[in-house]
Amino acid sequence: MPGKFYKRGWHHGKSRGSERSIFCSYCGRAVPKYKTFSVMKEVSIRDPMIKQELGIRGHFGLPIFHNKMYACPACARHRNIVRKKR
Repeated sequence: MPGKFYKRGWHHGKSRGSERSIFCSYCGRAVPKYKTFSVMKEVSIRDPMIKQELGIRGHFGLPIFHNKMYACPACARHRNIVRKKR
């Protein structure tokens, strides 16, 4: 099933008017942080030599690190992170 339903109920924080802008990880658009959707992507190291240098042991292909990415509303809908409720 594609992403979660969301309602356009964006709310400003206490610092209304001076909110921090974040760049979308997919398209690079600058969007206020309260409008973005956060996504956790799993990153795994496949090269055995790098794994050996880092001292990481485990099965091949398991996720090792998590990368937090932010998506603007347009990219979130396009990539099925969220979807509009009909």
